[in-house]
Amino acid sequence: MRRITGFLIGIVVGALVGSTVALLLAPESGEKLRNELRARGDGLVADVRHAAETRRIELTNRFESLKAPRTS
Repeated sequence: MRRITGFLIGIVVGALVGSTVALLLAPESGEKLRNELRARGDGLVADVRHAAETRRIELTNRFESLKAPRTS
């Protein structure tokens, strides 16, 4: 039990130290950084949606070709 508690405390302290260092060393102001991260996140979401839609079309076409009766 002591090892688990020590591990969890280490995770919390590490997260606090990491976030503090990240804030202190951030190259831009908070608002500008948030806007940039939001824009990157929106771009990532758009890319994922596009990839998912492309894959859905590919799978739909493949499924339709498998459903079609075979003629020999």
